[in-house]
Amino acid sequence: MRATPRLVGDEITSMCLDGAERQYLDFDFAASTGALASVADAVTAFLPFYSSVHRGAGYKSIASSAAYESARQAVFSFARREGRDDVVILVRNTTEAINHLAYRLRLQPSDVVVTSVVEHHANLLPWGRVATRRMIECDERGTFSLEAVVTVLDAVPKAKLLAITGASNVTGWLPPIDAIITAAHERGVPVLLDAAQLAPHRSLPSGADFVVFSGHKMYAPFGCGALIGPRSSFLEGDPFLVGGGAVDLVDLDEVIWTAPPEREEAGSPNVIGAVALHAAIDELSDIGFEAIGAHDDLVAHALRAGLKSIDQVRLLGPDLETPTLPVASFTIEGVSHALAAARLSAEFGIGVRHGCFCAHPYLVRLLGMRGRRSRRSDRWREQANERRCLARCEPPVG
Repeated sequence: MRATPRLVGDEITSMCLDGAERQYLDFDFAASTGALASVADAVTAFLPFYSSVHRGAGYKSIASSAAYESARQAVFSFARREGRDDVVILVRNTTEAINHLAYRLRLQPSDVVVTSVVEHHANLLPWGRVATRRMIECDERGTFSLEAVVTVLDAVPKAKLLAITGASNVTGWLPPIDAIITAAHERGVPVLLDAAQLAPHRSLPSGADFVVFSGHKMYAPFGCGALIGPRSSFLEGDPFLVGGGAVDLVDLDEVIWTAPPEREEAGSPNVIGAVALHAAIDELSDIGFEAIGAHDDLVAHALRAGLKSIDQVRLLGPDLETPTLPVASFTIEGVSHALAAARLSAEFGIGVRHGCFCAHPYLVRLLGMRGRRSRRSDRWREQANERRCLARCEPPVG
C-alpha cells in the first residue's frame, strides 16, 4: 500500500488555553490546503534556476521557461484536453480565472449566463457584472436535479453560457456534472466548469468547454491557478491584463497583440507557482483518482455520520446516502459559529472555518432563511452595512 503523502506543517503544535500543547488539526482544507512535501521539495530544487521567463537567452532563463511550459503541459493533460485546440492560461487562482473569462467572452448586459445558487461567489459576481444571470435553484438539502438544470437552460432567451461548479465548497455535494454538460451541449450552450473544489478529489470531466481551478486547493499554495479553454476564444480582442509579454509590437498609436496563451499572461509570470502546481499534479496523478475517490468516500461518510449523531448539531446539505466530498458544514443549537470555531481552536487545537464560506446565497437556503426576514438576518445586513461604512470612513494612512 502506498504511504500517505506528507504535508509541510504536519508536525505543527498549538498551545491551548489549559496550557497543554496539542498537535494542530487543520480542518480547513476545503478553503486552502497545505503544501505537499514533494511540492515544497520541487520548489526548493527549482529555486537556483529561477529567472525571467520567455525573455532571456541565458541558461537560467531557458531553464525557467522550460519549467513554466512543462507546467502548462501538465495542466493541459490533467484537465484531459488531449485532441483539442485548447490553451492553458496560468493565473493566480480560480477567482481571477473566472473574471478573466468573463472579460474575454465580451458578453452584453442582455446576454444570459445560467448559473446556480450553489456557487461560490467567484462564479456568481463576475457574471452579474457583465451579463444577466438566470439561476438554478436548489432544494432544502442544497441539491438540484438534471431536470432542474434543463428547465432553466430551456427558458428564453437562450443562454450564452452555463457556469457551474463541479463540487460545493460548503457541503461537498457533487452535481451530476457529466449529464449537465451533455444537456447544455445538446442545446448549443457552452459550459464553464468551476473545478476549484473538485480538482484535488476527482478526475476532471473532459466535456466542459472551459475549466478553472486553483493550486492552493491542490496542495500547491504558491499562487498559481489555471483557465483552460478553446484557443479561438482568445484570438480576438484585447486581453484581460495588458503589459509586457502580451504583445508583438507597441507604438504610441498601435498595439499588435501576440498569440494566446502569452497574449493572456502579461507581466512576469509566476514560474514558482507553476512549478509547484506541476509537482502537485504529478503527486495526485501518481496516487490516482480511483484511490483518492475511495478514500474520500470513507472519510466523507465518517465525517458526516459523526456530526449527524451529535445532539444539538445540525448537518447542512444532502442526506448521508448522497455521495459528497469529505466536506461538511454544520450549526450548533444555541452556539454562535464564531464561538464554536474559537473554542475548537483555543481548547483543542482544531482549525475550522466559520461564517458563510463565500457562498451567501447557498447558506441562506441551507439555513432556511430565504424569503423571510428575521432579527438574525436583519442584524447580518446591519453588520455588513456597518463594515462598509467603516471601510468608507477610515482615514487615509500617512
